[in-house]
Order: sequence, then C-alpha cells, then structure tokens
Amino acid sequence: MRILFTCRPAYGHLFPLLPLANAARAAGHEVVFGTGEAFVPKVRELGFEAHRAGLGIAEAEAEAKQRHGEDAGFLDLALTTFGELLPRSLLDDLTPLLPDLRPGLVVYEMSDVGAGVAARRAGIPVVSVAIARSMPPEVLAVAAERLRPLWGTLPADALFGDACVDIWPDSIRDPGTAAVPKVFRMRPTPYDPDVPLPPLPEDGFVYLTLGTVVFGATQVLRRAIHALARLGVDVLVALGPGDPSTLGPVPENVRVAGFVPQAEVLEHAGLVVHHGGTGTVLGSLAAGLPQLILPQGADQFANADTLSALGAAKSLAGDEITMPAIEAAARELLADPTARTTARGIAAEIAGMPTPARVLDELVSWSQERSE
Repeated sequence: MRILFTCRPAYGHLFPLLPLANAARAAGHEVVFGTGEAFVPKVRELGFEAHRAGLGIAEAEAEAKQRHGEDAGFLDLALTTFGELLPRSLLDDLTPLLPDLRPGLVVYEMSDVGAGVAARRAGIPVVSVAIARSMPPEVLAVAAERLRPLWGTLPADALFGDACVDIWPDSIRDPGTAAVPKVFRMRPTPYDPDVPLPPLPEDGFVYLTLGTVVFGATQVLRRAIHALARLGVDVLVALGPGDPSTLGPVPENVRVAGFVPQAEVLEHAGLVVHHGGTGTVLGSLAAGLPQLILPQGADQFANADTLSALGAAKSLAGDEITMPAIEAAARELLADPTARTTARGIAAEIAGMPTPARVLDELVSWSQERSE
C-alpha cells in the first residue's frame, strides 16, 4: 500500500510521524511525505519520497500579520495562521497531488488539518496522529468555525477528524480524542536523529532542553543553565538546531550539545528540565523521570498543568522562571521521590501500549475495509 504522511515543516511535527512511517517502510509499504518546502530535503535525507505541500509556519504567520496588522492579538493571529492559511495552502497543494500519488491511506499530524480535508474530499481513508494536547474547548469552538468552510460538514473533531492515533497513556489522556469515532492507541515512541551519543556525565545528571523551537527563550535557557549548575551535579544541555554561541560562557559542570539521541540520554539522567513539549514529556515519563517544566508556548502550558496536578512534575511559567525558583524546584525534585514514583507508574502504562508496528497493521486493515 502507498501511504501518504503529511506534516508542517518543523521537527516537532515531523519527528512524531517517523515511528509509524518507519514501521510502514519496514513492512514493505511505499511511504510518501508531503510537507513544506524547507523540510522536503530533510525528509528525503531520511530515505522517503517527499513533495512540497503547504506553506511554512513562518510564511503563514507573516501573511496573518499583514492581514491583521502588527498590533493584532495573539489569538487572532494564531487562528488565522493555523485555522485558515496553513490548512488552505495544504489543501490547495494536495488536491492535485492525490490523483497522481493515489495513496491507500493518508496520515497527518493533528495540526495539518488540510490533509484531512483533501483526503476526505478524495474519498481516501485518513487518520490523524496526536502530537500534542488539544486546545481548550473555547479555542476549539472558534477554530472549528474558522475551519468549517474547508471541511464543509465538520467531522467529530475539527483537528483529529473522524479517526486518530492517540499516544497519551490513560493517566494523562487528552480529552480531545474522546469524541473521535475511531481511536487507535499507540505507545509514544521517540524518534532519535542519527547522531552519536555525546560523552555523558555520570548517571544522575540533569538533562536540560527547550526543544527544537525555543520561542525566543534564550534568556530562559541561560537562566536555567546557571541555576542548575548550582546543584552540585552535572548538566547536559541539548540545543537541537540552536547556536551554542548564544549561551555565552557556561559553568564547568555544564556540557552543551546540539541534537542528541534523547531516549538514550534519558536512560542515564536523574532529572529533566524542559519546555513541556509532548515528545519530551512522554519520553521522560517513559523513562520514569521527574520533570521540571518551563513552558514557553503552544500546548506546553497544558502539559505542565496536567503533570503538575498529577504529581509527576513541577512547573514554573512566565515571571516565575527565576534562577532561585529553578534551583529550588530542581533540588526538591532530586531529593523527593514522589514525582519519580508517579512517573514510574506512568512508565509502566506506556510500556503496555501497542507498538507502532502493531498500530500500522491495524491502520492498514482499517483503511482497506473502508475502501471496499
């Protein structure tokens, strides 16, 4: 079967699809990607056929600012960017591509809604993949209205469509998937770039990352580095595509790397301090590690609130993110076993969820049944 995967041109949107895409390739299926122009070469480097489809996020944001003006509110800009410009551009690019590609199944990450619309119109089975927590109900309601002209008759959920792959374990399950008629549960599986494991400190070090998109939070990262260096343990900082020179001099017990094989790093860490992105949240839980979350945008605040309420993490946001507060919260997490015990319970849940290979088989059977 030919399977088309689509994603926004960003690491946090591409990487969550790769466990399923790799499982499909390993099973002998033909895998094709559609993504923004900037990421077409990156996808091809991974060995997949790739086609340009849809605007990049920065392009859409610039167009939204031009439409609303520089003084527009965040919500107006976000809804125009993600509820109109991005899905419309993807729909326009995919519509003529689908008859040529003739996929038997379309898989899109949940924010790439235009792929769901295009596949639905073409009569192709389509499933979304949860890569984050869903938006608050009041925001979803407005987003649904923005998306209605594209969908026509809205599916059960304007983001997830009529079928989705849900990667959240029961303890922290996202209520956004509850209304979706068909749900495939899948173990959250990290994709680690093919990079060498950097020299690691002794086990029990603090792992610090703000992900691949720092939202301009260089000051937050610097603050965290210097606060954590006071703990008397080693610190490993992963910058992803970031520039180490922006950090300035770092303390002697701090090591700075670019991309790292995060799952391997987490096997040796004692505490994870991060931005609250879904991949790092779930990867840290799977490793049974306590977390200090410093949310910077998107669904990261919801992730921080959810884990904090459960007792698996502590969080600091906005003006709370000071060096003394980071140091104090990190010390408490290292000394108090409560968060680690909670995380280990969730790790057992994650280990019992279906693998990507098993879910891929279910998706193929489901799509074949729908096509008959």
